[in-house]
Amino acid sequence: MTTVVRWLVVLVLFVHGLLHLLGAAKGSGWFEVTQLKQPIGVLGGVLWLIAGILVLVSAVLITMGEPAWWWAVTLVAAAVSEVAIVTSWGDAKVGTVVNIVLVLVAGYGFASMGPTSFHARWREQAAQALSLVDPSPTLITDSDLAGLPQPLADYVRRSGAVGEPRVTSFHASFHGRIRGAPDEAWMPFTGQQLNTYGPNPQRVFIMDATRSGLPVTVLHEFSNSTATMRARVLSLVTVVYAAGPQMDHGETVTVFNDLVVLAPGAIVEAPIVWSPVDAHHVHGVYAVGDQSVSATLIFDDDHDLVDFVSEDRLRAAADANSFVQQRWSTPLIEHRQSQGRRVLTLGEGRWHPPSPEPAFVYVEMGFDAISYNVHSGSGRGGALLGPPYSLSRA
Repeated sequence: MTTVVRWLVVLVLFVHGLLHLLGAAKGSGWFEVTQLKQPIGVLGGVLWLIAGILVLVSAVLITMGEPAWWWAVTLVAAAVSEVAIVTSWGDAKVGTVVNIVLVLVAGYGFASMGPTSFHARWREQAAQALSLVDPSPTLITDSDLAGLPQPLADYVRRSGAVGEPRVTSFHASFHGRIRGAPDEAWMPFTGQQLNTYGPNPQRVFIMDATRSGLPVTVLHEFSNSTATMRARVLSLVTVVYAAGPQMDHGETVTVFNDLVVLAPGAIVEAPIVWSPVDAHHVHGVYAVGDQSVSATLIFDDDHDLVDFVSEDRLRAAADANSFVQQRWSTPLIEHRQSQGRRVLTLGEGRWHPPSPEPAFVYVEMGFDAISYNVHSGSGRGGALLGPPYSLSRA
């Protein structure tokens, strides 16, 4: 649901809920409601009160977008509201139109957050991935960095990873905008991802974007060196399904990028062969399963990682279901200190087409929060719990 549509729906529901309270007032005899001609009575007043509360609660839950089962509350609200309206049909029948809207909103909520949705799949896969990681990783010491090229070792120290547990997982939330080509419109998005490390690295990434006013949900999954990418419009119509050797290879580059950019504390035990280039460049070959990809890491004088460049990434072709190999880079624009960690807050992704086409930025991403060594919780929607590092701007 786009932001504008959400706020319109919320506004209508608040008015709808408040009007129900008029029925409750008349039935309970709190005050005279001249607009309602038909008698309501005490029991009818209780029904109108319950309906009003449910509608208002639905408006609040839709505003928050949480918990994942908000759509069920909305559906119940529509049903109770309609029963109340039927008891005073002559006065309140127009409210049926709003209840139809409520049912449609609940239907969309079921499609986008219910048990068959990408969001439910994300939660399920995230919990499964976390069940396989080491729950008690050992601390990183300075001696663990002895075998790394100097620029990379300095970067790991700079990140604050030394003295902290090895990173076996992280959860990040983010926002930004994305486009497919320089002449295409930007699509705003929000999302979250979970990455785990160990013998079987996994990545589950979900993004909610808006294109031409319609919501688009994209789900990436990487496990056992196999990757898929799916996209749905309105959480109903699948418009992209990408899988196969090319997708596996390209997504392995993304997993490599996530590791060095967002989880420096996982570098010391990662299956990467490092080669020093000079004081600001290090080359790495990352191997997982049957995949092997490479990249060059670029550092500044302050030992921050400022870019990641790979020739092994694959860009989606015009049909969105096939790929072409193309140089890919992720300039890192801003880092922040948070609770002893130095973490990325702002970056972008660039494609570098063959000459004479110029390189262009296709995604801009800001990170809102990140937690390391997370675990499945019993909170709302099966929340992921762990030490949070707030990345909000001062």
